[in-house]
This record gives sequence, structure tokens and C-alpha cells, in this order.
Amino acid sequence: MSASKRLNDEQWQVIEPLLPLPKPMGRPRADDRQTLDAILFVLRTGCRWADLPRALGSPTTAWRRLKAWEEVGVWENIWRTVLTSLEAEDKLEWAQAFLDGSFVPAKKGAME
Repeated sequence: MSASKRLNDEQWQVIEPLLPLPKPMGRPRADDRQTLDAILFVLRTGCRWADLPRALGSPTTAWRRLKAWEEVGVWENIWRTVLTSLEAEDKLEWAQAFLDGSFVPAKKGAME
């Protein structure tokens, strides 16, 4: 993964304080910044976790961290923080915002 696709220092300075503090354990914890780069790579490319480039660390660690951060609300907190910052800098045009939804049709004969 090219350096241009990884988090830059400015982005990391915003996100790092929003991540939960690691709990001391026996084995050294994988680096949060590298793990976040791995998560973003999979989300951006749509590749399978197993196809994550080794340079980005363990696919299992990235997947587990994605789930753990989801459970404690990290992703929503990052999203809200970035939106607040962009709005404060007058960089959002709400008139051009849209929502994307996925819809699954009901099976034939199923109640709606």
C-alpha cells in the first residue's frame, strides 16, 4: 500500500486520542496506527481480510480491532469528530449531502 493511502500525521493526531487506551497484556499490542491503516485498506479496496498485504500487519488483528472499536463506539466518535471539524472550517455543503441505503427485497409471499 502506498504511503499516500495511509493516514498522514495530521489525520493521525485527530484520530489517536479517540481510540481506547490499550489494556496491558502479556504480548506487545500491535500498533494502532498500522492496524487502522490495515482496516481502512480493506474497507477501501473491498479485499478479503486474508488478502491484506503483510506490510499492514495481521489480518486477524485488524479484524478483531475493527470489531472491538465498533462495540465501544469508536467509529461513530471519529465520524462525529471529523464532521464537526469540517463544519467548523466551513468545508461541508449539507445541501449536497446524501444518504445511501441498502435494501433487501422481501421473499415472495413474505409479509412486508
